[in-house]
Amino acid sequence: MAVLRSLRDLDVYQLALTEAKKIFLVTMNFPKERYSLADQIRRSSRAVGVLVAEGWARRRYQAAFVNKMNEALGEAMETQA
Repeated sequence: MAVLRSLRDLDVYQLALTEAKKIFLVTMNFPKERYSLADQIRRSSRAVGVLVAEGWARRRYQAAFVNKMNEALGEAMETQA
């Protein structure tokens, strides 16, 4: 098993960045509209990686880590909906 030295070593973090980039590219083709749907989708997709990073920073405190991972899951589900 590889030693995790930084946040960037986490597969889930790398996947979050990759998927956020894909979502950004897809939303570039969205029509211009009043309620900023594309912007909301982009922000929620980026939030997943941000929450994973925050969880990594708090990994010594299990309750805080689990809480951040649950928030990241919630953001991912929001993006899918």
